[in-house]
Amino acid sequence: MITAGDFRKGKTVVIDGKVCTIVDFMHVKPGKGAAFVRTKYKDIINGGVMETSFNPTAKFDEAHIDRTKMTYSYDDGDMYNFMDPETFEMVAVSHEDAADQMKYVIENIKCTLSSYQNKVFAVEPPFTVVLQVTESEPGVAGNTATNATKPATLETGAEIRVPLFVNEGDYVKVDTREGGSYLGRATAEDYQAQFEE
Repeated sequence: MITAGDFRKGKTVVIDGKVCTIVDFMHVKPGKGAAFVRTKYKDIINGGVMETSFNPTAKFDEAHIDRTKMTYSYDDGDMYNFMDPETFEMVAVSHEDAADQMKYVIENIKCTLSSYQNKVFAVEPPFTVVLQVTESEPGVAGNTATNATKPATLETGAEIRVPLFVNEGDYVKVDTREGGSYLGRATAEDYQAQFEE
């Protein structure tokens, strides 16, 4: 158990039956009336952010979040299937729970799965991945406008903006945190190396 007076940023607690992480808090002592803790917290299952005030002595259960590195194996149409590289145990995560996070993940990439009471609620891909461009308009010769970009489809089906010189078949480095932003060109060796990490 933890009291609201002990809240710290990043602490994970159960509030109204929901697993939440403390985003911000402030101890307030008004001139009149009782002290309280103004708290901003995020529901880590559905992502909603709420703000409310608690009595500093209010008690909450601490939520223990398990974070496990697992290898993405395959998509069976309804579920993304991951394997624990040490125990070979398989874990399935529904499309509904992880579609956004899986946009830039290919088979055999290691991801971090976060779970609460054995239910996976988040899949965190590596911050950067190397993917192959499967579809892109050819760059126009002589078009050297700075910062000019074009759409490109990656092997996962996700679409990102890339510079004009990137062609179909090229490998690109993608930042998975910023909604799939282009970081630069990559090589076939970079592509292979990400499976060995």
